[in-house]
Formats: sequence, C-alpha cells, structure tokens
Amino acid sequence: MSETSGLLHASVIFLLTAVLMVPLAKRLKLGAVLGYLLGGVLIGPSVLGLINQPESISQLSELGVVMLMFIIGLELSPRRLWVMRRAVFGAGLAQVLLSGLILAGIAWQVFAQSWQSALILGFGLALSSTAMGLQLLAERKEMSSPHGRQAFAILLFQDIAAIPLIAIVPALGSAQSVGGDGTLHLLQVGASIGVVIIGGRYLLRPLFRIVAKTGLQEVSTATALLVVMGTAYLMEWAHVSMALGAFLAGMLLADSEYRHELESQIEPFKGLLLGLFFIGVGMSADLSLLLSHPLQVLGLALLLLILKLPVLSLVGRQIGKLEGLSALKLGLLLAAGGEFAFVLFGLARDNGLFDSQLHNILVLTITLSMALTPLLLLALAPLLAKAPAPKPIPEEYTQVSDHQPRAVIVGMGRMGQIIARVLRAQRIPFVAFETEVDTISITRKIDNIAIFYGDPLRPGVLRSAGAEQAEFFIVATDNPEINLATTQAVRARYPHMQVIARARNRQHVHKLWDLGAMPVRETFHSSLEMCRRVMQGLGLKEEQIDARIRRFREHDHQVLMEQHKVYDDEAALFQTARQARAELETLFEADFLEKVPLALKTAASEGDNKEH
Repeated sequence: MSETSGLLHASVIFLLTAVLMVPLAKRLKLGAVLGYLLGGVLIGPSVLGLINQPESISQLSELGVVMLMFIIGLELSPRRLWVMRRAVFGAGLAQVLLSGLILAGIAWQVFAQSWQSALILGFGLALSSTAMGLQLLAERKEMSSPHGRQAFAILLFQDIAAIPLIAIVPALGSAQSVGGDGTLHLLQVGASIGVVIIGGRYLLRPLFRIVAKTGLQEVSTATALLVVMGTAYLMEWAHVSMALGAFLAGMLLADSEYRHELESQIEPFKGLLLGLFFIGVGMSADLSLLLSHPLQVLGLALLLLILKLPVLSLVGRQIGKLEGLSALKLGLLLAAGGEFAFVLFGLARDNGLFDSQLHNILVLTITLSMALTPLLLLALAPLLAKAPAPKPIPEEYTQVSDHQPRAVIVGMGRMGQIIARVLRAQRIPFVAFETEVDTISITRKIDNIAIFYGDPLRPGVLRSAGAEQAEFFIVATDNPEINLATTQAVRARYPHMQVIARARNRQHVHKLWDLGAMPVRETFHSSLEMCRRVMQGLGLKEEQIDARIRRFREHDHQVLMEQHKVYDDEAALFQTARQARAELETLFEADFLEKVPLALKTAASEGDNKEH
C-alpha cells in the first residue's frame, strides 16, 4: 500500500469511527470522550487491527491538544492570568505539589523506584487531562459553574508546570537520546521558549497585519495554522510538548486585535483533531498488558483515582472555597491522568528513567483512568444532581415591617432591580421580595432598600409589608408559572390593585390578560431597540425609524388582541400569525409607495424653482 493510499485509508477509518462511536456513546449517555477512546481501542492493533501502527499517527493526533492549548492561550492574556492568580497559583500549585509528592512517595517506598524515577512518575501522574476535563465540562454545560472555573484554573497551572517537568527529565536521566548532556537540552528548551516569546511579541502582529490587508480568508486561515503548527514544531525540536508552545503563542496574542479572528479560524479544526487525539490514545492502549497483568493495571488506575480525588476535593474546598458537592465534581473531573504525562513518560523512557514495561503499564493506566472518568460521572449522576443544601436565611431578612409602600416588587433579578432603581431615584416608597439569599445580601450591601426574603403567595407576608395600601404590584420573576400563580393570588386578595407582570412570550401574555394583569414582554422592547439600531445603520432618517417602529408596535398590539380570542386554538393561532405577517408587509409597502411620489413631487418642485 502506497503512502498516499495508507493516509487515505487511515483518514476514512478515523472519520468512520468518530461518526459511529460518538453518537452511540452519547445515546448511551457515556459522553463523546469515552466514545472516541472506545473507538480507538476497537480500530487499534489490540482488537480489530484496522490500523496496526498507532505511533505513526501520534504526532497528528496530538494536534488536537495543540489547537486546544492555543485557544486557551488566546483566551488568557497575562492581565487575566494575574486576576486569576489565586485560583491558578494557589489551588493549582497546592494540587500539583500534594498529589505529586504523595504519588512520588508511594512509587519510591512501595514500588521501590529510584527517587529520580519516582519524582517524574509522581508529578507526571499528578497532571490531569486538559482535553478531557474541558470536553466533559462543555458537554455538561458546566464551564461557568464554580467547580468548572476552579477546574480550568488548576488545569492551567498544570499546563504551565509541565514545562519545568519536561525540562528536567534529561537532567535526572542518562540523556543519551538528547545529545548526551542534560545541560544542552535545557539550553534547547530555553532557546525555543525565547524564540516563541520574541517572535510572538515582535513578528506575529506585523505578519497578521499584512495578511489582513490581502482580504483573503484562505490566507488568513493558513497563517493561523502556520503559527500553531510552527510553534508546535519548534517545541518538538527542543523535545518539549508541542501543546506548551502553542499555549505560549496563544498567550502572546491574547491582547492583540486579531485574537477573535484567530480563534474563529482554529475552532473548526480543534474539535475534530481533539477527537483524533482521544482515538489515538485508545489505539495506543496495549490490551495484552491488561490480560497479562490485570490486577496490576486496574489496581494502579483505581489507586490513581483514589489518591487524586480527595486531594483535589480538599484543595477545592479549602482554597477554592467550593461547597462539598462542587468539590466532589472537581475531584471526579480531574482525578484521571493527562496527556502531558504521555510526553513526560516517553522522555523518561528515552532517558533511562523507565524501562519499556513500566512505560507501557503507565500509559495503559492513564488511558484506563481517562476511560473510567465518564463512567464514574454517569454512575454518580443521581448524587451529583442533588441540589445543594439551601443557605441559612438571616433572621433580619424575614422580619418584614410595614413600609407603607406605593408599589410591591416580587423578584429582584435583572428587571426587578431596574424598576427598584427608578422608583428609588424618585423617592417612591416600595417594598421588594426575593427568594435568593445571595441576591438579598448583595442588594442590601449596594443600596439599603426594603428587600426581604418571603413568598408572596403567603398572605401574612404581604400583609406585614402593608401591601393592601399599595397601588401597584409588580411581578418580575423569570419563572412564568410563578408569575401566573402570584398574579392570580394578588388579584384575588387585592382586586383594587394594578398588577404589572413580566411575560415570557405571547402565550404568557394571553394568560396574564385573563387574570386582569398588565403584561410586559421581557424581550419585546429590547428587540425593538435593536431594530432601531439596525435601521440607523442602514441610513434611515429618525422620523422614518420612529414611524416604522410605531406602526409595528400598533400592528403587533392589534394582532395580539385578535389572537387573544383564539389563543387556545392552535390552528386558528397559526392562521392569524400568517395573516398578520402578510398585513405587516403590505403596511410597510404602502408606507414606502406614499413617500416615493412625495419625493418625486418635491424634486420636481425644486427643479422648477431652479429654472425660474
């Protein structure tokens, strides 16, 4: 088989594996990462043997992690890194040191490794998988959660810590494969990092400026790929992880005006190549070791998870200030080994610190730990899904007194806060209710207003606040069902009071009308303001914009009134919506045709005046 046909064969196998295994894994709720890993095991030499030499595509598969690290670097300017210093250099440093020393001590004392080998083994296993951790967080939509942010910070420190770890391997070993001298290797590392830093600061921005002037999308994409793969190649020459070079290059471009453009160019390649990386990890798993040494391999994988999980949870609670459940999620996400350990242990083998048998066992151990992580998350899903215990409610939040309000606000979220600020500025007395303790605490710290913890559906709560003398009752929560129930209760108890209620959509408007409330759609007015900005950008005059928005508003209100008669009849509702769309187009066309003759008449009049 020729080289070209071999590459084509491998590409087809990889794509077919991704297309078949990932949807299957997602359907079984195992996650995409496990789908890629299992797919790699199946097509690898240990099972079907569709690709017999996984090492031949190892560099290609690593490009997924390289792309990921470049994008992480782009999102992390030195300024932002300084803002995150507590999470990164506090929790991250503590986790790496604690996990590394514990694992190194066990390797040295229990498994009788030399102190040099134990040191690399311990700190290598202390590193977690950035690719898998971020992928799992993205799948579970937890990137912005407290444990998601803490996981990102710890992974970031681990990626930075991998640089000195990789650099000291030749100094600890024989260093025969890197030129016979560990000092030479350290010089290579320093020189390559220096080239990336200097080039990134002084060469890349002028280069992107030149490319941007061409206006050619394909050249821009090629330049972005050149930067990523060029830095990766430079680090590979220095026997350092390619991903670290890409991360440094991304950080240097994080403050540039081309950051968003670069991110959009790299993003399409990242996901597919990241999948290829996980397939490559699965392919490299030597299942013969699992058959010949099952207890040893499984025991090491479980030992790794058991040792790292409590350390990560402890760091999350003590330094990251996470709650118990969030700390447990952090530990589960990062307890497995990581991709940088493959690079580190490969160097250790080449420099005489590990023999081939130990290296293969460690690689399989890391692969198994990565495969077990999604399964553990799935098995513990009922426990992890439990709502955290509610925070204690301070007594002063529940001691509602009569403030003789003219308005009562329920829900102090985005809409409620704006209403409160306007009323406060005009010295209009009001009282507000909220069920989120944190919101009450923050609001009271910012501005000492009458906001209390309480459920307005309980008659005593409203009575104690003097609600019966209020003129307006404003329902502003973001839950449509709560808004309906609150409106119904208030209208029953205080029929004289005017209720203004937040509406999610048109159907919600109809139900609030039925209850005698004045609904306000939460996105309607902001959408009209966006339309105004668009028409301004298109060059329309202000009077034209005002007229069209006013016409749309009036027409929409008429349609809403008509639909209110049939809102429980889906077929009739769709019919009125179609008619309304056609009517609106006719109205705007008529408005345009009225103005064209007027414009022509004005132009003709001006021409006559010029002739005279």
